[in-house]
Amino acid sequence: MRVLWVLLLCLAAFELRAEQVIAGLSQNRVSLTVNFEGSDILIYGAVRREAALPEGSDLAVIVTVEGPPQPAVIWRKARRFGIWVNTDAQEVRAAPSFYAVATTRPLRDILSAEADLTHRISTRLAIFEARGSVDRADPAAFTEALIRIRERAGLYQSRDGAVDLERDTLFSTRILLPKNIVEGTYSARIFLLRDGDVIDEYETFIDVRKAVLERWLTNLAYEQPFLYGLLALGLAVFFGWGASALFRLMRS
Repeated sequence: MRVLWVLLLCLAAFELRAEQVIAGLSQNRVSLTVNFEGSDILIYGAVRREAALPEGSDLAVIVTVEGPPQPAVIWRKARRFGIWVNTDAQEVRAAPSFYAVATTRPLRDILSAEADLTHRISTRLAIFEARGSVDRADPAAFTEALIRIRERAGLYQSRDGAVDLERDTLFSTRILLPKNIVEGTYSARIFLLRDGDVIDEYETFIDVRKAVLERWLTNLAYEQPFLYGLLALGLAVFFGWGASALFRLMRS
């Protein structure tokens, strides 16, 4: 009897893996330089099948790109004695510094609530809250405010219909990393779905780092601020003298 149960579980696992996603990135390393204006990442792939296409359900693809998580505090302002002041706050334990969701169709039409809870795909569920007050009436309003603020900055993106899917096999989409991203390891996840459930998942990573000179200057500014100040002053004097000398040369 036990052997029969093992065989049934193996068959069920095989059926769940009957469709697998294979994906790649146009680049997996981004350098943050002084003149960095953003980076366009192409995410593409295909669906590998061990059996014929299932009938009666449509294939959907979701692509997410998530930046390093950071804590945050969201403040609510209220008018007091004619001026606007901070009156209430909500702590967010870990919010992605960048989060993009691209789909083949509207997210609400292809992703069930249960699958979203399991895989934390939607922007709202990607944020981990730390409730500071259990009696607060609307703690979710603070998280929604954080999402709106970062959407306006281009750091949170919801792109329904941005994934192109051809013949239920080939897919591709583009994710724009804006110029105000932070350095760190970004995860790119690709989900295959049928009837609202995730049937396979693939994950890869994008390494976002400052260039050598930028990293050296940043470390110097934080670790040796006095030396950084002297360097900045020396460069200012040098370029000021150089510009003056060039101007005198041009007049002579």
